[in-house]
Amino acid sequence: MSELVQQGPRKVQKIGRVVSDKMEKTVVVAVDYLKPHPLYRKIIRKTSKFHAHDEENACKVGDLVRIEETRPLSRTKRWMVVEIMQRGEE
Repeated sequence: MSELVQQGPRKVQKIGRVVSDKMEKTVVVAVDYLKPHPLYRKIIRKTSKFHAHDEENACKVGDLVRIEETRPLSRTKRWMVVEIMQRGEE
């Protein structure tokens, strides 16, 4: 009798492009999303930037990555790189 117990809310995952890899074990990931203008209802592309932990320093600028929500790792880092989906142009 094994039953599946969920420990908490599901972790949020986002897909974005690495815009900076200058820090040690940290990358900045830009995530684009579409949102209608509040008054005119035109669809606008918005961008949010997240600092994500990259343990192996494997990510480079231009890579498409999947990040996952995690516990606070520093003052600004609340995300972790799960996988590199596509390498950027060299």
